Amino acid sequence: MSETRSRRAKIAALAACLRQARPDERAVVVAYLAGTLPQGRIGLGWRIVQDVRPAPVPAPALTVAEVHETAGELAAIAGAGSSARRAHAFGALLARATAEEQSFLRRLVLGELRQGALEGIMVEAVAQAADLPVDEVRRAHMLAGELAAVASAALSQGRTGLAAFGLTLFRPVLPMLARPAASVGEVFGHLGQAAFERKLDGARVQVHKDGDEVRVYTRQLNDVTAAVPELVTAVRALPARCLILDGEAIALRPDGSPLPFQVTMKRFGRKRDVASLQAELPLTGQFFDALYADGQALIDRPGRERMAALDAMVPPDLRVPRCITDERAAAEDFYDRSLAAGHEGLMAKSLDAAYDAGGRGLGWFKLKPAHTLDLVVLAAEWGAGRRQGRLSNLHLGARDPTRGGFVMLGKTFKGLTDELLAWQTERFLAIEIGRDGHVVHVRPEMVVEVAFSDVQASPHYPGGMALRFARVKRYRPDKRAEDADTIDTVRAIHLRGLASPGAQGA
Repeated sequence: MSETRSRRAKIAALAACLRQARPDERAVVVAYLAGTLPQGRIGLGWRIVQDVRPAPVPAPALTVAEVHETAGELAAIAGAGSSARRAHAFGALLARATAEEQSFLRRLVLGELRQGALEGIMVEAVAQAADLPVDEVRRAHMLAGELAAVASAALSQGRTGLAAFGLTLFRPVLPMLARPAASVGEVFGHLGQAAFERKLDGARVQVHKDGDEVRVYTRQLNDVTAAVPELVTAVRALPARCLILDGEAIALRPDGSPLPFQVTMKRFGRKRDVASLQAELPLTGQFFDALYADGQALIDRPGRERMAALDAMVPPDLRVPRCITDERAAAEDFYDRSLAAGHEGLMAKSLDAAYDAGGRGLGWFKLKPAHTLDLVVLAAEWGAGRRQGRLSNLHLGARDPTRGGFVMLGKTFKGLTDELLAWQTERFLAIEIGRDGHVVHVRPEMVVEVAFSDVQASPHYPGGMALRFARVKRYRPDKRAEDADTIDTVRAIHLRGLASPGAQGA
């Protein structure tokens, strides 16, 4: 996997591997090949992984099932002396592994297994291994929100297995995503008449309701119901008995203008004293899509039908303001009013497109007054002067969907307050995976939103491009590394700048 640059060859290699896996191992094999542990974090930091170095065995004997069982045991270790017990258990596992297996396991537990088996490629490999249409596997994955279970069902039961992954209450689906657009004119070029909505700077939520039972999920599909009781109350009062809504939770000032994103996110990090925080920082639900209503799945319906269903179920004060038009002047006026109200910009949505769960197709576009990208922090450098003793200069990377891993686009320390410097130093040291002089390399999982003026050609970075005047706007704890922008998006911005140097708004 790591030695070939060919997407087709990667898919063929993965498919061959999946065909050989035992039925009870398939879900774990898919997770491992994609570089993730089914248990999530298991408490093994960089220091333990580096310090534990037993001699490898000469011949392979360790099985997937044994590694999976040990990972579960490591995840369950807690209390006094837990670090020493984890180190002992991990050392015992490595002592049964070959040198190649030890390298694989170290990178796996640190989140550093960059071999090109990202979800997009893995979906195609599962389809090839199961001899199924890739679109059917991709759809099941989007509706399930988790690939390992879909892969296991596809390989064991074929199309019948995939049929189990429909739109289901209380099983959240991956959110539909938007592409950046440079102007209202570009949007009309793609969509013609379109629905323009305010782009809110809140937290993406998906709300499921069945009678009095209401649950709220984040864009990462985490259940945060307990943290947002006002959203639960608002949706419980809606007339529809069963529904699934997509929208934003946002903290507003008394005059209705939005508070900063970081303020809204305070509500999602608190597990205790929710009632007091709710009184201090109430959230408002602003919904913009309906995926399910009283027994009817709407996910495949065109945008205009989903909007009509939303309008019929949800009152205006719980809906994102919308303007449907094919007139540029009307759209630009709505854009200006959205910015004047303190919002990020506009979303532009096709009236004909279905809800592409997890996709970033040509159905939705986002318009902002300045370039921003969601990038992954790959490393940070120890600072000097007032930044002495703190990790400062960030190494920024865009996701490479073809080869896997991330492509570095430059560094920045601009926009980092003293509070952010202190926070990120503590956070980065907790996810450290290695050092190179004054550079601390970290697990590629922290997403940061970066503003910049344009993209320029640069021989100093592997992608041949670098961001000009990059500045940190904020961290995005609501996003995974898999949600970061791709190198293809950066390349498109660069090419657009070359073609029209004056048209740099995205």
